[in-house]
Amino acid sequence: MSPLRVLHVYKDYPPVLGGIEKHIHTLAHLQTRMGLDVTVLVTNPRPFPAGMRSWEEPGPPRVIRAGRIITLASTPLSPWQAWQQAHLSADIVHLHFPYPPGEIANYVWGRGHRTVITYHSDVVRQRTLLWLYRPLLMRILRAADAILATSPAYVQTSPFLRAVSERVHVVPLGIHPERFLHPDPARVKSLRERETGGQDVPVLLFVGRLRYYKGVDILLHALVHVPRAILWIVGRGPMERAWQRLARSLGIASRVRFLGDVAEADLPLYYAAADLFVLPAVQRAEAFGLVLVEAMAAGLPVISTELGTGTSFINVHGETGLVVPAGDARALADAIRTTLASPELRGRWGEAARQRALTEFTADVMAQRVLDVYRAVLASPTH
Repeated sequence: MSPLRVLHVYKDYPPVLGGIEKHIHTLAHLQTRMGLDVTVLVTNPRPFPAGMRSWEEPGPPRVIRAGRIITLASTPLSPWQAWQQAHLSADIVHLHFPYPPGEIANYVWGRGHRTVITYHSDVVRQRTLLWLYRPLLMRILRAADAILATSPAYVQTSPFLRAVSERVHVVPLGIHPERFLHPDPARVKSLRERETGGQDVPVLLFVGRLRYYKGVDILLHALVHVPRAILWIVGRGPMERAWQRLARSLGIASRVRFLGDVAEADLPLYYAAADLFVLPAVQRAEAFGLVLVEAMAAGLPVISTELGTGTSFINVHGETGLVVPAGDARALADAIRTTLASPELRGRWGEAARQRALTEFTADVMAQRVLDVYRAVLASPTH
């Protein structure tokens, strides 16, 4: 039999950094290893050589990067990506929402036998555009053969997913945990000594793109009430300079390290060198939180915020860490102090966190669950 042909469609792909981009990269490579014929169709933020409208990177998986003509409301527009969607046939077209141009092009011109949509997040910020897009979005969701939600919480709290619940399958995202399990102790020690100046102080860690919904400003306000602790912030983004200014205005700049982007190969060292991981997100755009899974795989207790999304599904309050109200700096500071005050508690939560990550959120488990959905929709009659 010919291998199952899968076409993933989204706006970006590594080396562009982001949780959805990382997920697609992980899934596409695992599906290739499972024997599927995988193509990833995305746009390219950088210009091509003169005269080229798309650029193909031979696989596996094969990656096609279509040129974009403009980016509006964080959404690239590419007629060449739409052209590719009208000409690429596949057994499964796997869309990654939210990305309206890809969803619309597939609905109008797509040549896939069946359509699967991973619903990563509600549209949170572009409310006017969502109001305009909503009628078509509902038609697109109802036309899909299957919709993958990343947590049970999101199915319950998203009005769009509730409206099509009969087509929804819960498939949590996953990581390759092995690289977080046994980092080099000498390199971990060296990193911690370098970034703390050799001080014996507790280290808090945040990892992620520095965007408005990540809530790092709330974490900075909380740090004021956590004496001695040092905060490492890994990642870059549009809020970086504003949050650097905030740290200075709060008088805590000497205890905050903005470390920028860190190579994927080195990231496990930062998790291993920290005492506590904090994800202080304030908006539902933080729909899952793969960084929580990475921290938990590294054996770190975690503190997250209640958003009605996957973050509280990953981090079980009182078992793998603590969940606090979003946007509440005082509650966040209390949770941090409580956790730092008890090495025994951190050890117990850290071990439970690791076991949960290894049981529920591995990439291999995720890829098998996705393949099971593919097989189910291909075996079912069209609707």
